[in-house]
Amino acid sequence: MIRLDETLLLEYAGGLAGLLTETVNGGASVGFLAPLGRAEALAWWEQRAADVAAGRLAVWAAHDGHRVLGTVSLAFPDKANSRHRAELVKLMVRPDARGRGLGRRLLATAEDAAASAGVTLLHLDTETGSPAERLYRSAGWTPIGAIPDYAASPAGELRPTTIYYKQVPAGTLTR
Repeated sequence: MIRLDETLLLEYAGGLAGLLTETVNGGASVGFLAPLGRAEALAWWEQRAADVAAGRLAVWAAHDGHRVLGTVSLAFPDKANSRHRAELVKLMVRPDARGRGLGRRLLATAEDAAASAGVTLLHLDTETGSPAERLYRSAGWTPIGAIPDYAASPAGELRPTTIYYKQVPAGTLTR
């Protein structure tokens, strides 16, 4: 697992774009419609570099030396009264790398980094009924409810989204 600074994000952008297109085109709802092309996915990742440089986004990638196998990010709010929380975003694992605990390790990496940064509350949203829900529930995340027709699936169908939160150990705010 490697945390990507702005330079590394740009170096890994091609692998991250491949992961994103494979994830979306495989039916996972991560904010894009299918078919997602490589150029669009690459541009999206490259645009995240400014947020990483500014400290608004932290990105981790898991790789096997040849390709990116998974990623997770934390998005930090820019408001002074929100510095104690972050949103977990874009947790993705390549289909051929699933079932080996990589998603759980990515999740734990983000949770540990959040606690180290003084973040005491994490939140996320995920498609209701998706395989991701099983991971979040088993990792101690608490569902607070579902919003009907919140986001379109990659196929364009409106689907419900469940909101989760997790409190992490208190620390000193370092951001």
